[in-house]
Amino acid sequence: MKIVVFGLTISSSWGNGHATLWRGFAHACAERGYRFIFFERDTPYYAMNRDPYPQYGETILYNDWERIRNEMARTLADADVAIVSSYCPDGIAASALVCDSPRAVSVFYDLDTPVTLAKLARGEETTYIGPRKLADFDLVLSFTGGPVLDALRDQLGARRVAPLYGHVDPDQHYRTAPKPQYTNDFSYLGTYAADRQNALNRFFVEAARLRPQSKFMIAGAQYPLDFPWADNIYFVRHLPPSEHSAFFSSSGLTLNITRADMAANGWCPSGRLFEAAACATPIVSDWFDGLDHFLAAGSETLVVRTPDQALAALDLDEGAKQRIGRAARDRILAEHTSTIRLTEFERHVGAARTAPAPRFVDAESA
Repeated sequence: MKIVVFGLTISSSWGNGHATLWRGFAHACAERGYRFIFFERDTPYYAMNRDPYPQYGETILYNDWERIRNEMARTLADADVAIVSSYCPDGIAASALVCDSPRAVSVFYDLDTPVTLAKLARGEETTYIGPRKLADFDLVLSFTGGPVLDALRDQLGARRVAPLYGHVDPDQHYRTAPKPQYTNDFSYLGTYAADRQNALNRFFVEAARLRPQSKFMIAGAQYPLDFPWADNIYFVRHLPPSEHSAFFSSSGLTLNITRADMAANGWCPSGRLFEAAACATPIVSDWFDGLDHFLAAGSETLVVRTPDQALAALDLDEGAKQRIGRAARDRILAEHTSTIRLTEFERHVGAARTAPAPRFVDAESA
């Protein structure tokens, strides 16, 4: 199979959750013997923050869409599957190219579905949803499941919709020896987001203030100068994925917080949830509908709704924490690896190829 992707980025994990997921997917493709090609606009902020990673496919960086358009069309000519993802800077143009490709199953993969729907509801434009919305794609995949799948059909005209959740590459994320510079009692790994700050304050910053004898650590990008730091909260600026395993393996507990739009819709686990679990690190998580589809509350993750519950998790004995971490690892490796997601992807693409959904013609654009 030859798979061509037009996406946000695979070359840099700085400030985004897309790159790590695409890298795991590319690795799974390589193990199947598939050819994987990723077109990425060469933006300055990713160019300045590229991190080393095993390259299992081809990455083609470009600066000007029109200059490379003919090469893209030639690449698509014999592709089996062509994917456009959310936040692709040239997503509208890429959608037209992909949907006109001669033989490829055309796929739109929204890695940010609740954010996409919220933007469009506010009347905001995106770089990846055009006037035809999603009506021309053979298949629409969503990082978020649950009710938003109906919204993709009803509001954006998707003809065939399926969830394709996050995943982890166990060759890149696994239990390893702790590193002294990352050793902590409670950690949080994630890019700063204003809509996560309230939960971070309640479950992490407040816990740090009430447990001054414990060591807390945050790793991520874009944290503002006025962040409410405490003396026992340590900071690692933009931790590359190659260090994630060591970071999680050096943490007594780690916190998962869901973006507000994702939490409101449910069924949208962060990629960090899978990474931490693969490292057998016990996870403290806020609640969202569908969480128990991925990890069982109480036995595979600790769900917190109040600051006191976060403190109670911190005060658990080490044996209990380790049992929760091991149970989470077993669940994730059995159900949520990149290879398993590729198998699901193959099934969805196969169904789209053998039984295409009917196309609906927009009378105004016909």
